[in-house]
Amino acid sequence: MLVNNNTQAVSTIQQIKRPDMDPANAAASALYSGAVQAAQQSVTVPAAQKELDKANDRIDEAFAKTRVQLQATTAATTATTDVPAAGSSTSTARADFTDYMSKSPAERIREQLLKEQGLTEADVQNMSQEKQDAISKQVAERLKQQQEQQVAAKTADPQAQAVKETLAAI
Repeated sequence: MLVNNNTQAVSTIQQIKRPDMDPANAAASALYSGAVQAAQQSVTVPAAQKELDKANDRIDEAFAKTRVQLQATTAATTATTDVPAAGSSTSTARADFTDYMSKSPAERIREQLLKEQGLTEADVQNMSQEKQDAISKQVAERLKQQQEQQVAAKTADPQAQAVKETLAAI
């Protein structure tokens, strides 16, 4: 009986017995994977490149259309108006804000009250004196409530007020 005590030879024999380490399987696997990779590259690279080219063409087309539309609207805007639209809306907004801020609190409250009731100053002028006095009384009440709320907010918590003032100073 022959006994091989060489451990290296035994491990080599065991490795060969594993199906994934079989030299024939390994060679076939290498050939197959190489053939698959070559086939994938030959098929997918040109197709992928064609898709990228189509996408780039669509993007270029969209930019061209946008540019033509912008040029057309710019030409139409300059032909119909002397002042750019953006500048006029900005100046209108600024004028509205300045007008609002120049009003006293009582005028702001009166304007808000009339807006809530769906009235204009001309409507108020056409009303009887009693109705005009009633509206003035409502304005006075709201102004008084607003002032009371401001005073209450300042005196409610002196420590919180000190924190607010400190944060405002920062």
